[in-house]
Amino acid sequence: MPDIPFGFALPGAQPPDPNDPQQMRQFMAQLQQLLASPGTGPVNWDLAKQVALSQLSANGDSSLTPFERSSVDEALRLADLWLDPASALPSGIRSAVAWNRTEWVNRTLDVWKKLCDPVAGRMVSAMGDLVPEEARAQLGPMQSMVATLGGALFGGQLGQALGSLAAEVLSAGDIGLPLGPAGMAAMVPANIAQYGKGLELPEDEVRLYVALREAAHQRLFEHVPWLRGHVLGAVEAYAAGITVNREAIEEAMGRIDPSNPESMQVMALEGIFSPEDTPQQKATLNRLETALALVEGWVCHVVDSAVEERLPNVVRLGEAFRRRRAAGGPAEQTFAALVGLELRPRRLREATALWAALTEHRGVAGRDAIWGHPDLLPTDDDFAHPEAFARSELDFDLTELDNLPSVDDPSAPGKPESTASDESEQPDKPDEPEAGPAKA
Repeated sequence: MPDIPFGFALPGAQPPDPNDPQQMRQFMAQLQQLLASPGTGPVNWDLAKQVALSQLSANGDSSLTPFERSSVDEALRLADLWLDPASALPSGIRSAVAWNRTEWVNRTLDVWKKLCDPVAGRMVSAMGDLVPEEARAQLGPMQSMVATLGGALFGGQLGQALGSLAAEVLSAGDIGLPLGPAGMAAMVPANIAQYGKGLELPEDEVRLYVALREAAHQRLFEHVPWLRGHVLGAVEAYAAGITVNREAIEEAMGRIDPSNPESMQVMALEGIFSPEDTPQQKATLNRLETALALVEGWVCHVVDSAVEERLPNVVRLGEAFRRRRAAGGPAEQTFAALVGLELRPRRLREATALWAALTEHRGVAGRDAIWGHPDLLPTDDDFAHPEAFARSELDFDLTELDNLPSVDDPSAPGKPESTASDESEQPDKPDEPEAGPAKA
């Protein structure tokens, strides 16, 4: 039996045999440990992390080779060089790293906590409400076990979802959110190689295209200091309006058979969340989708502009990535079902066309000056009329960006924290990066 508490075993693993005293003692010891140390917050994140990493380990997550690390470093350096003429925002990369899937989980977990805790808190509270009011006084301190049980169930399910997502993501910014440490560009070579095989394209071209997208994300989130807080705030605001389907929780809890540990292993919590159909929640969802579309649309436009005549398969790559972001992979869909939140830019093509129109009418500097303040950003209505928005009488230029608080200013709104370990990983940037699969 894998060493994962509370029956969240790996696919194909056997649950403890009730007739085997040794297995049952191990299971009960794990359960006792789980209930004795629930951790802080509504989710048992220790359990979530343990489940995710055990799942990755069982499916094979090898250490990175020196070649993989150097290939990622070279691709990100070349990507930054190609992006310079296509973007008025300078490089945002302070360190370039390659991650295996385990490292992706470890380095992005802090952001997932911020995104998932609000939803999990309401689920755990709803589970407590299932206890009849007349019975709560009798339970006394035992009632806290209900919250612990809810945190464990949600933690186990989140761990499985994050483990699956870690097997698909290509980089730190792959799903449109700044999941990694500030200024750290990170790529997952194993997933990039697997994705490239599916496209039947050369791996070095796919790697470089991923590097371009990651470097573009870093420029945006590093040099527009309010953006990180704006996007994450939109996600949190939407999550705060999600309601809990009490009947679905009651049905899920009813499937648990205390005499059958396997019932806890197979329990699924998908479908217990639903967005509240109110004008306020609809407006919040619209704000979130617009923010994600604007970020992804800018990245798509800037990257395609930078590589238009440099990569042989740029058209196929661009279309494949747009479809991938618009549809979401299997793991991303599982995560959406679990927490009631889809991280997809639904209007990606419209947003890309809007940034292209801005470039045509205002140039690269005028286009990127839009990021000078959130009030300058296009609205959902502007998506339908990109040419009209691009020709609008708004008078802005790069001085808008110059007047923003410096990203080195700790008081800057939305400025992410950096760590000493990030600085230690900062590579020395050579004058000329090694050439990739570029055309002369």
